[in-house]
Amino acid sequence: MSATEPTARRGRRAGGEDSRGHILATARHLFAEHGFEGTSLRQVAREAHVDPAMIHHYFTGKDELFALSVELPADPNQVLEGVDELDAGVRAEAIVRAVLRLWDSPMQHALVAFVRGTIGSKSKTALMRQMVSRTILSRIMAGVPGSPHEVALRGDLVATQVMGLMLVRYVVRLEPLASATPEEVVRLVAPNVQRYLTGDLDAV
Repeated sequence: MSATEPTARRGRRAGGEDSRGHILATARHLFAEHGFEGTSLRQVAREAHVDPAMIHHYFTGKDELFALSVELPADPNQVLEGVDELDAGVRAEAIVRAVLRLWDSPMQHALVAFVRGTIGSKSKTALMRQMVSRTILSRIMAGVPGSPHEVALRGDLVATQVMGLMLVRYVVRLEPLASATPEEVVRLVAPNVQRYLTGDLDAV
């Protein structure tokens, strides 16, 4: 090797145009493998070979890094704003209406693409699971009475109704549900969601 020939640089990655994307890709992998709680910003920095300060330069914190890793077309906190402030006994209608407003908006094509891109991908499904549990169900189930196990079960059951509605009405587009009016959907779906929220799960 000549004295003028550059040597390969090792160690931490220097800042540059690709640093943000590299950090995000590393975080996406770690969140999929270890979940939100099992991933630290220091771990992301170590795996991405960057100084921890660089993560704080590009992202406000772990919450933002996680949200961007999931690549959601819409912010669940905005979509469900105010839902957790309603009495749990009358919350289902507001949940269904929030879902319909989002999916009947101009965001529909991006949402369909997101769902289709997530199904069948192990890493993206893992991120979706973390996001649904941490961001969506935590708000929907806030204040619902019961033991932690019961509340978690009720949340999972609510998710089956909401995600089933999204898949059947907007992705698979089965008729006549795909063409039903929002009011018809609320009338038919909200009672089941409310039962899962606060009703008797042993009732036939």
